[in-house]
Amino acid sequence: MILVTLGTQDKSFERLLRALDQLIEKKVIQEEVVVQAGYTNYESKNMKIFSYLPKEELEKLIEKCDLFITHAGVGSIMDGLKKKKKIIAIPRLAKYQEHTNDHQLQIAEEFEKEGYLLSVVDMKDLKKVLTKVKHFKPKEYHEGNQKMLDLIETYIATNHRDNRIVLYLVLLLVFGLILFIILH
Repeated sequence: MILVTLGTQDKSFERLLRALDQLIEKKVIQEEVVVQAGYTNYESKNMKIFSYLPKEELEKLIEKCDLFITHAGVGSIMDGLKKKKKIIAIPRLAKYQEHTNDHQLQIAEEFEKEGYLLSVVDMKDLKKVLTKVKHFKPKEYHEGNQKMLDLIETYIATNHRDNRIVLYLVLLLVFGLILFIILH
């Protein structure tokens, strides 16, 4: 089963669901596809789509899935890494009005560079990456992995010096993740 999560951004990410639907129609994807779509309104006869799932149910689906496709939000990526899942991160892009900026692009690039996941920016590459992920061996993430926390901090420091709002939001997210790891 393939699990797809689009996050909680209040903008549509229909681009990803259309691409998946096309690959299902072409029989490139033959597995069951379950989607937590958030604010994205999309109808498909090929995928099971839910707006939001209770946290416990979503965690069970992450545990069960063979492949986790996510929007490149740090929280979603971390959920997949902690459950040792193969992950394809597909960032929401500002040029398609899927987000206000392209911070997810840099996040996906950094996690991919470190060997934790594969990423797709251009949907025409999705088919190739779906083939590649079958043989992909992701780097194992260990809770409390200081190197990953340093990577995120470096990303913040080098890419958003002038964008204070994004800096504070990402710092809040990082501290929230640290608290989550400590409390669980």
